[in-house]
Amino acid sequence: MHLLICGGTGCKASASDAIAEKLKTELEGNNLQNEVQVIMTGCFGFCEKGPIVKVLPDNTFYTQVKPEDASEIVKEHVIKGRKVERLLYVDPAKKATIEDSKHMGFYRKQMRIALRNCGFINPENIDEYIAREGYQALGKVLTEYTPQQTIDIIKKSGLRGRGGGGFPTGLKWEIASKNAADQKYVVCNADEGDPGAFMDRSILEGDPHSVIEAMAICGYCIGANKGLVYIRAEYPLAIKRLKIAIDQAREYGLLGNDIFGTGFNFDIELRYGAGAFVCGEETALIHSMEGLRGEPSNKPPFPAQSGYMGKPTNVNNVETFANVPAIILKGADWYSSIGTEKSKGTKVFALAGKINNVGLIEVPMGITLREVIFEIGGGIKNGKKFKAVQTGGPSGGCLTEKHLDTPIDFDNLIAAGSMMGSGGMIVMDEDDCMVSVAKFYLDFTVEESCGKCSPCRIGNKRLYELLERITKGDGTMEDLERLRNLSTVIKDTSLCGLGQTSPNPVLSTLDNFYHEYVAHVVDKKCPSGQCKSLMQYVIDPEACVGCTACARNCPVNAISGERKKPHEINPAICIKCGACIEKCKFDAISIK
Repeated sequence: MHLLICGGTGCKASASDAIAEKLKTELEGNNLQNEVQVIMTGCFGFCEKGPIVKVLPDNTFYTQVKPEDASEIVKEHVIKGRKVERLLYVDPAKKATIEDSKHMGFYRKQMRIALRNCGFINPENIDEYIAREGYQALGKVLTEYTPQQTIDIIKKSGLRGRGGGGFPTGLKWEIASKNAADQKYVVCNADEGDPGAFMDRSILEGDPHSVIEAMAICGYCIGANKGLVYIRAEYPLAIKRLKIAIDQAREYGLLGNDIFGTGFNFDIELRYGAGAFVCGEETALIHSMEGLRGEPSNKPPFPAQSGYMGKPTNVNNVETFANVPAIILKGADWYSSIGTEKSKGTKVFALAGKINNVGLIEVPMGITLREVIFEIGGGIKNGKKFKAVQTGGPSGGCLTEKHLDTPIDFDNLIAAGSMMGSGGMIVMDEDDCMVSVAKFYLDFTVEESCGKCSPCRIGNKRLYELLERITKGDGTMEDLERLRNLSTVIKDTSLCGLGQTSPNPVLSTLDNFYHEYVAHVVDKKCPSGQCKSLMQYVIDPEACVGCTACARNCPVNAISGERKKPHEINPAICIKCGACIEKCKFDAISIK
């Protein structure tokens, strides 16, 4: 028997380490330590219900486990064979207990390729990776295929870059392979920085060897013997597990000199990023690794021609690499049979926001937003109405109910006014103000702009100021026209992808929620009640009993009135903190 415990960052923050230790202690106390293994894995994906413990071989799925539950799991499930009913997942729609994760709505429509080992193996044990066909793809490539034959397999598979650009991976490798040089580099972009995105981090935490193996395959294809992983320093667990995996691969002869006795040499080093979002762009990333400012440069030359240290360099992100070993082992035809005509395979998304099943998912390209949000995601929290979903992070756009049946792929999302991006997917409900959402993403972009080009450095600042004015009730209809015109100029004239896509949240909300902008500038009201400057707290004199709870808890003394008589709020003093609503037991206070 195996007890698998989610060891991703989220579950570790919720004491999954303590759960593992308690389980081991309980097993030792019952002399079962040699019969039952406790294994810390990577992310299971179902973050909403973590920490998670899965029992094999019966595949029992326990959710929201606490350290104090360890004793009951061992005594009831391990020893007596009786499942702990209170820890099983309850389907909110069917009101039924589900024992096996295969029958859960969250997993039923998923197809795991990049995440195939996350939640199944101990990422710090190379033997477990090897037991699941690990490094067989590298061995196959080195002993059976030429570099060009391998590139042709990747090209035929239809794999496109998962970092946001969607450039054909095989073609990228081929271009780098044809540029002759005495030194070439393979770079893994692990500088994931979108708000709400945790796809690449979870892959590195749960299956680092898949990325190492794929980088070695890429090195063989393009003629490189050096690999570099550019990873955020804010990802300590991913860094730790990546370091362990690299050391183990070297020890087994899977990195270093003469791999598999073929004469192929390849090794990997880590480079740390300081958290600059713009360094997700490949030329900015390369400059950062060289010790320069993380600023993009004009292309051409492309990194495949002149990249790190002026040498031909291939840059792919974590998820792109994670697909490669599976493609080599199962074939290009298998992979290309999944997805849509122009977007093959699967895509990993970080599903977050106002949704019941927050977590990490991997779905075939072509699945609809409706299936992701209402079947896998379990619908909107607290029975609220769906309003929008932001795909592609700060570079993407807000899609609405009319887009719910849009098949998810690179081209369809762009046509709808958004983009795939690296895979962030943030769901919003009826309580979200779309003008404020656009302002939030612009604030992020302004903060993260490297400042090299004027359209991004100055233009986005002016965009943000316009949105700030609108959310304060000082905007005009002319400002809405300025928003659109300025957004178009920034898209057309910015140097890199960050600036070129930064107006997307503004343009998509203008297109889909224009009435909300009009309400802010004409009616001076926020329909969602989120913009504080446009709120007014009022007390209903019919409902107020004069208990003074609101006045006693107001931090700025904005509420006045005699005891047992209706009170009043002075709007000139009120800071709209909500303390009065929270304390009122008679629902006498409302927002207008």
